[in-house]
Amino acid sequence: MKNLREAMKLYLVTDRRWLKGGNFCACIENALKNSVTMVQLREKDVPWASYAGDARKIRAMCREYRVPLVVNDDISAAEALDVDGVHIGQGDGSIPEARRALGANKIVGVSVTSLEEAFLAQEQGADYLGVGAMFPTGSKVDADLVDMATLRDICARTSVPVVAIGGIGKDNLHRLADTGVDGIAVISAILAQEDVGLATRELSLQLDGWGRQALR
Repeated sequence: MKNLREAMKLYLVTDRRWLKGGNFCACIENALKNSVTMVQLREKDVPWASYAGDARKIRAMCREYRVPLVVNDDISAAEALDVDGVHIGQGDGSIPEARRALGANKIVGVSVTSLEEAFLAQEQGADYLGVGAMFPTGSKVDADLVDMATLRDICARTSVPVVAIGGIGKDNLHRLADTGVDGIAVISAILAQEDVGLATRELSLQLDGWGRQALR
């Protein structure tokens, strides 16, 4: 398994509604082949049988590529599916609850929008922080935006890995290069593209171009 800070580099959040044709699991595998470093399974309104079946297939792929797999929001699903962990929002259960259910060795990531939320999540034992939305996003149209100064403060004043999320794509990710963030989380920048593999490689190369001095 990758070092968790390194796993933040190019973090794919899934949403099959963005796909332009093609099999869902095959598209995820294509992204994994082309340098995605972490996957969050975030599928809304999918029946449990289909969700669980896809999760098991993606879990096997992620293990093959040594990439962590977490599920969005659902602590009980993370436990039942034996994935690497869970990502929770501010209203989706608590870090202590997730830790009790999943154990000390599983990943618990938390969405935050302020330095105060970041401090609390770190204090409660979050393994990483997802900060955003950084830009307007079609995946969550009601998301509040986080300014760059807040992102810089969170990166500078917390010790856990930080991934930026929300409306990030190849045309604006350069704006994050000097924030200290460990990487980016994307949905449509990969899954809504005609060539998922090419889109993934291009983002990965752009992130490489930041240089290690721009990253933690």
